[in-house]
Amino acid sequence: MNFAHSDEQAQIVSAIEQVCAPFDADYWLRRDRDGGFPEDFHQALAQAGWLGIAMPEAYGGAGLGISEAALMMHTIAATGAGLSGASAVHMNIFGLHPVVKFGTDAQKARWLPPLIQGRERACFGVTEPNTGLNTLKLKTRAVRRGDHYVVHGQKVWISTAQVAHKILLLARTTPVEDCTGTEGLSLFYTDLDRSTVEVREIDKLGRKCVDSNQVFIDGLRIPVADRIGEEGQGFDYILHGLNPERILIAAEAVGLGRAALKRAANYAQEREVFGRPIGQNQAIQHPLARSWMELEAAHLMVHKAAWLYDQGKACGAEANSAKYLAAEACYSACENAIFTHGGMGYAKEYHVERYLREAWIPRLAPVSPQLILCFIAEKVLGLAKSY
Repeated sequence: MNFAHSDEQAQIVSAIEQVCAPFDADYWLRRDRDGGFPEDFHQALAQAGWLGIAMPEAYGGAGLGISEAALMMHTIAATGAGLSGASAVHMNIFGLHPVVKFGTDAQKARWLPPLIQGRERACFGVTEPNTGLNTLKLKTRAVRRGDHYVVHGQKVWISTAQVAHKILLLARTTPVEDCTGTEGLSLFYTDLDRSTVEVREIDKLGRKCVDSNQVFIDGLRIPVADRIGEEGQGFDYILHGLNPERILIAAEAVGLGRAALKRAANYAQEREVFGRPIGQNQAIQHPLARSWMELEAAHLMVHKAAWLYDQGKACGAEANSAKYLAAEACYSACENAIFTHGGMGYAKEYHVERYLREAWIPRLAPVSPQLILCFIAEKVLGLAKSY
């Protein structure tokens, strides 16, 4: 059992840190105040060849695993970019896994290179306002009309839909009353046609520069050629992207927590009260030390889950646990960072209040902590399903 980074992984960390270096804390503070997608940051990663880290080499990707992708996303967040920086490229890393797994060669050749090169951006259209995480009850309807489908419906909490060119869309092709098991949903990757799709941005707590949206679809025409795999099997296809997504957001949460912890420790060393650094006081030391341990433990679970995924082994329990543990450790670290700064922690110029606002994201998305606990209780411990 080896916990050390390989030479290649160490090089990834160093390279990502170099790309992120010009985008310092003040850059992300401006983005948090003013909004606007961080196009220059996105393009810097694209030009350095990192948007395709887990995509096949045949289409311009690096062909690496989720372990390396998680390391990349952790590094982005840990530089101080936090969830703002990570979310700007998050969809590139995991979103098109169903295409990689189930798309035709022609579809991969058509869709993957523009995403990897940063010429196109995509959003992920699954969640609906009245179904939440009960994905099998989605109502957005896609009806086939010859060589295309016509789609009507609504999605919510769709990140980057303001700036996306494409949408990975899960829609119902068979009425729910005619379905058994997980059948009846189909997966599409298609143009986000603004003439039939209205995107309304949600004004939210944090991560202002990466938009979240309500999406209203009224007559979107999708060519049959833009359907991934077989009709009615879309739910099974998106499952191949869910575990990687949980692993990656867990890695991002650990990175964000470590960014907050670093700022807190530095401030505790510099700030003097009653004639000595506040970091000399155990009331300051102990919460920060506990956060370090919690983040370390969560990071180990992230790497275990990523390793299992890359080995083709079952990793549902580990991926969900990593997401849960990392999100909680991140939130605690960000909260402790504010306490360490005292009143200054409430001031935007010290950045930690922004980190705390962003720390809510991995706690809430893409699955609630309560449902993770239900999953572990049922799937791991063998207890009765509670919902």
